[in-house]
Amino acid sequence: MKRLINLTPTKPTKFLLGLLPFLIIFLIYLFASEARLAENATDKLLPGFMQMGEAIKTYALEASKRTGEYLFWEDTFSSLKRLVLGISIAAIFGFVLGLLTGAIPGLHAPFAPLLTVVSLVPPMALLPILFIVFGLEELSKVALIVIGVAPFIARDIQRCAQEIPQEQIIKAQTLGASSWQVLLRVYVPQLLPRLINAVRLSLGSGWLFLIAAEAIASTNGLGYRIFLVRRYMSMDVILPYVAWITMLAFLLDWILAKSSKKLFAWHHQ
Repeated sequence: MKRLINLTPTKPTKFLLGLLPFLIIFLIYLFASEARLAENATDKLLPGFMQMGEAIKTYALEASKRTGEYLFWEDTFSSLKRLVLGISIAAIFGFVLGLLTGAIPGLHAPFAPLLTVVSLVPPMALLPILFIVFGLEELSKVALIVIGVAPFIARDIQRCAQEIPQEQIIKAQTLGASSWQVLLRVYVPQLLPRLINAVRLSLGSGWLFLIAAEAIASTNGLGYRIFLVRRYMSMDVILPYVAWITMLAFLLDWILAKSSKKLFAWHHQ
């Protein structure tokens, strides 16, 4: 008799099992929405899929009478621009800081405790300070993402750098490699795929900081639109926007995963 812990589903079964939770959620929402709309046709809490489709059609395919812009796509472009810029800066800064503090003991001793403390500061608590220092424009929103994500990436890269076998460092130095050559030839190639993993793990936090900043001080963006229409209880707009944000996050994660496998196939063997 096979134990449950040893049963491995086939690929088609895995695919179907992966779809099952989404199907269950879809059906639950469908039945709940129909039940509420049957009692009150003007109910806004659980709009039907037709209502949501009409709302998004208005935002995505009809130009705004006030600005002439297609709000859905303008919001998407603005949010993605802020997110990608913030995550990119955080990845570069976090990688360099994590590499240096993880590979060089003389830098690890003074800066590792500081990095730990900085990573524990709630980024949202710094948002008012960022608005005061940088104003309400793009810089403060990007800065929040960088401050929130960079310490996490730096600590992860630092840990991975310290896990690299010391034998590799000794062999490189035996062959005459300088400190910079050891960093560039031994550490960097092995840490780059770890960087992509760290960025993937930090995407959720990046979206959180972005939506929060847009909700408080912005004139466009996905977060701004959600908090703008909430005062009218426009769930037919909010729910599709949330689903769209989730899809964008999934797509970014998928692109990073595929890029990592293509660029660093040796790491995934």
